Amino acid sequence: MKKPSTAEYPVESFFARYIDLVDTENVIDLLRQQCAIVESLYKNLTVVQQDYRYAAGKWSPKEMLGHMIDTERIFAYRALCIARGEQQSLPGFDENTYVDNANFSAQSQQQLLHQYGLVRQSTLAFAESLTEEAQERVGTANGAPLSARAFFTITAGHERHHLNILAQRYGLK
Repeated sequence: MKKPSTAEYPVESFFARYIDLVDTENVIDLLRQQCAIVESLYKNLTVVQQDYRYAAGKWSPKEMLGHMIDTERIFAYRALCIARGEQQSLPGFDENTYVDNANFSAQSQQQLLHQYGLVRQSTLAFAESLTEEAQERVGTANGAPLSARAFFTITAGHERHHLNILAQRYGLK
């Protein structure tokens, strides 16, 4: 699956920053590579590293992983709706409220990694099942016109964004 053309998303939208972080035309391969990177990074974190916050009010690496899982679920749902021709505008979500209500800190790192792997495998299987026509279909999500394909690229860019934060703010690579 290639990156979306600029006709498939508004280049001035909030989502464009994630698409811009994807530097490859093979989004499926990138999603696979990222899965291996995330699993390798997280399986080696100590309990102290999992719960560390670089500043007050910032998410811990464990909460960030939970956020990536939730967000991928939402983006895959949006891609599904749009690929299937949904005409209703899909709502946004407040990521901070989701993290606050998820209780990720009570889940083990192993549980979260298991969920992450399952969600990513489901995303990949769905993405690979779509025809070119379905990938290019455009709908509205969070007030912006976006293609189904855009959401897979946004997923990869969103994850790259958080991997960058883990490296820069937490020293995790």
